[in-house]
Amino acid sequence: MAADRLALLPSAFAVGLLVVAVVGPRVLRVVAIGVVLRIGVVVCAVGGALIALAPSYGLAIAGGLGVGLGGALLILIAPLLLSGPTAAARLTRVNAFASASGILAPLAIGAADKVVSTGRLAMLAAVPPLLLLAVIAGPGATHQQHQPAHDQRAPALRMDRQVVLQVARGWVRVVLAVAVEFCFVIWAVARLLDSGLTIAGAALLGSAFPIGMAVGRAIGPLHLRGWSPIVPGGLLAIAGTLLVSLFGTPAVVTAGLVVAGIGVAPLYPVTLAALVATPGLSSARLAALGASASGVAILLAPAVLAALAGVVDLRTAFLVTLPLLAALFLVSRPLSRGHELEETVSP
Repeated sequence: MAADRLALLPSAFAVGLLVVAVVGPRVLRVVAIGVVLRIGVVVCAVGGALIALAPSYGLAIAGGLGVGLGGALLILIAPLLLSGPTAAARLTRVNAFASASGILAPLAIGAADKVVSTGRLAMLAAVPPLLLLAVIAGPGATHQQHQPAHDQRAPALRMDRQVVLQVARGWVRVVLAVAVEFCFVIWAVARLLDSGLTIAGAALLGSAFPIGMAVGRAIGPLHLRGWSPIVPGGLLAIAGTLLVSLFGTPAVVTAGLVVAGIGVAPLYPVTLAALVATPGLSSARLAALGASASGVAILLAPAVLAALAGVVDLRTAFLVTLPLLAALFLVSRPLSRGHELEETVSP
């Protein structure tokens, strides 16, 4: 598939995130979280089946949009179900299970590609578990009231600008973290193909990045000498990027994907938990902002990498993750001495 068409598939997911970011808080005011969960998994299942069985590219895009809408609903409610002072660690553990399950995806696609005409039929494997979740997730799940929090610790007018700045910085951090992650998620297999592997071999070794993500999220956020977990994670991601970009042998590229996965793993949970923990706004609205940040990142970052790959080779285009990580370091610096945005989040 051409690079521009491949980049359009995650764009459908991104559109779903942006739509849910707009309507999500309104939905949560009138619908229980358990019902939203069931709707999300059913829409995901239908979208996955469309991607697997669609006879045309247009229907596959529609399936991607279904996965995007359903997945976005799940992304919206996840931080609400796991909120609290240990949100970063809990979100990391949940994402660790997700990453471990994600290891099966490239393996299944590579295996299916050897047996049948298209590896996308492996998407059907996701449908039964989603439908099972829709059955066991009862509609009577607790619906927390997500009304705006009036934080008595902060004077309303004087703190407004600080809250806006904190939310803006938190939103940008989520954008940057997800952008780095999806550059690898979307283009890792293409980079392995570029290193000389067959399609089936590249699909199988494409599990290297999810394996690294699973390991990194199983370890959890690292706090070293007071540094934010973003720092050690980002440094590992930089090391992995250099291995992927500067070397051409499949073994080194695969090792680089594992290292990058370990480093990237804590970035999204930590930045999302910090954003949702911002005082002064409702958790539902903050979760919706997190979904919008993910949508913007997924919409832009893989497409930018694809555009760069049209000008230079893909191994050079992968270096775009380095300025993204540098920007993440910059925007994660403390607002003032002794005050960090991540201080509300601890494992």
